[in-house]
Parts: sequence; structure tokens; C-alpha cells
Amino acid sequence: MSSAVLVLEDGRTFRGTTFGAQGRTLGEAVFCTGMTGYQETLTDPSYHRQIIVATAPQIGNTGWNEEDGEAASAENPNKIWAAGFVVRDPARRVSSWRATGSLQDQLDAQNIVGIAGIDTRALVRHLRTRGSMRAGVFSGDALGTAEEMLEQVVGQATMLGADLAGEVTTDVSYTIEPAGEARFTVVAVDLGIKTNTPRMFAERGIRVHVVPSATSIEQVLELNPDGVFLSNGPGDPATADSNVALTRQVLERELPLFGICFGNQILGRALGRSTYKMKFGHRGMNIPVIEHATGRIAITAQNHGFALEGEAGEEFDSDFGRARISHTCANDGTVEGVELLGGSAFSVQYHPEAAAGPHDAAYLFDRFTSVLEGVDK
Repeated sequence: MSSAVLVLEDGRTFRGTTFGAQGRTLGEAVFCTGMTGYQETLTDPSYHRQIIVATAPQIGNTGWNEEDGEAASAENPNKIWAAGFVVRDPARRVSSWRATGSLQDQLDAQNIVGIAGIDTRALVRHLRTRGSMRAGVFSGDALGTAEEMLEQVVGQATMLGADLAGEVTTDVSYTIEPAGEARFTVVAVDLGIKTNTPRMFAERGIRVHVVPSATSIEQVLELNPDGVFLSNGPGDPATADSNVALTRQVLERELPLFGICFGNQILGRALGRSTYKMKFGHRGMNIPVIEHATGRIAITAQNHGFALEGEAGEEFDSDFGRARISHTCANDGTVEGVELLGGSAFSVQYHPEAAAGPHDAAYLFDRFTSVLEGVDK
């Protein structure tokens, strides 16, 4: 195997071997604590411009298949959005009846530069202490002196201030039909939507019109929706002024609204809250969240490096009525949900579509369906 180097913006380096394609990749180094689900993680558009560090020691056992990709693209649902992949011990052989190939082969095919054989425990401890930071993986002809590689790393843009939703959104609108009779119609604003999200709506009899992130309120209303959904996605929510404006226009018309992840931050901003960049974020499938109205705790899948300002159970006035912080993380108190007290608009910071991840939060799709049932058009 050829040599590869991971270079962090603070000058720390980790040397290993190539994993995937050779060359150079730049992005923000973040760690993900998921023990499984690397295919869903790599294809999640929310990881755009991020180099993922896997905390699980061995990656690749289940190979790659044609069904689990989460890039919501008819052309290539298995498109890898992550900028790079950092692992300790790549599996030597694939062991899954569903596999159609190996992870290594897929990284090669999609020209994703990665690195293996490094001490990922030391790397994760460093990122937890110093915070997520700009990084680069270099191999093959891209290898240079330490000074040359570090210069390239610090020369890239930071995630703070990055406007990325427009880079991952669909180019054209499309529709996902329910298996049976359509009970309701929802417009889903694609800020980086995952494949399983419209599927979860379809299972509940909801027709989903997925529209580009730049869609106007007039275009939304032309589809005569019963409700609006704001998807997950990458980047700094402080840059998403047009999406916040659209959300405010939806709230002004009292259309039911549901958001997840990036969509939670957009709804929060529309209600007057500010956002901030977290030190190292939440990325994984084992993060406990408290729903304060019920005391219920769900183990959730998350992928975010930004969060809303707020305190557990806090109520506040918005331009659309009284609102509150509905969910917080049991580990660190981070805001995990916001809602209007009337119940017509709510959002969560985590991923209830469970791709990959636990199913504890799937009931939120049922909750939104109940909101749609209670609205007279």
C-alpha cells in the first residue's frame, strides 16, 4: 500500500496508508461514532465538504450495496458526498449477502481520497479537545513537504460561513408517490434531503413534491400543499437567509411545517433564534435526546456541527406566536428541537428517518401526519 498523510490545520499530522483513491482532498475533519451505517453516512449530503473520521475500529465488513445509499438522486443514490474517509482498520474481505462490492472499490470508483492505519482514537481525542478543524488527506503525487500540505489545508474556506445547501439540492423538482391512495400532499424543500425521508412520508399516504432549495413561496403554493417539510443539509445556517424567508412566508400562511437537522435551524432562525458553530458537533447514532413535554428520551441519529441558541424548555415570543425549545440533548444540553405552542410547526435537530440509525424517533412522522389531519383547507 502507498503512503498517505492526514494534515490538520493546527499542524498535527497522522501518517498511514491509502484507502480509496490517491490524490488530495480538503475539508473539515469531523468524527462519527456510528458502529454501523457507513454507506448511509458517506452518501448523506449533510457531510458535503467534510472528512469523516470513523471511531469504530474496523470499517468495511458489510461492503457496499445498491440499496442503502442516501443521496436523493435518481441518477446516483450511492453518490458519496463526504470529502474523505479516515479509518483505523479496513476490512480485508466483505461479509454480507447484500453486498455488490467492497467499500474500497466504491471509494476508488468515485475518486474519494481516504487514509487507513492511523490511530483514530488519538485523532478523535485531539478533535474533541481542539474542535473540528480544516484538514487534508494527501497521497500519491499530492504528497509534499509538511509546510506545503499545511499551506493547502489552511488556505481552504472554513465551515463557518459556508453556504452549501445550494450545492447539494436537486436541480429539478420531482415527486414521490405513496404506495396507496394519497391522503395528503407535502412540499419538501431539499436542503440536502436523504432518500429515506420521502419514503417515510410515502408509507403514511403522503405525496411528496421535492423542490430545490431556491424555490419561492409562489412555487410552493402552486403545488397546493397540505404542509411543508424542511430537510437536513450541510453548511452554516446563518447563511441561509432565503430559506429562512421562505419559512417565514410558510408560517404567515399557517401551513403546517416540519423540519429536521438543518431544517430545525432554519425554523429556529425564522422564529427569531440565532445559531452558533459547535466545538465538534454531534455525529453518530447513539445520542440521547429529551422531549421536555413528555420526559421521553430517544436515542437518535445526528449529524450537525451547528446548533440553535436556547435552554431546555425555554418559552419565547416569535412573530408567529408563542414558541419553545422542545428538545435538548441529555449529554450536553444542546437544543434539539423547537416548536410553536399551537403545534402547527415543529422541528428536531436529529434524523428520525433512521438512515442509518435507531427508530426511536420515527413517531415524529406520525405526529406531522396528525397535524395534517387536523387542518381544514
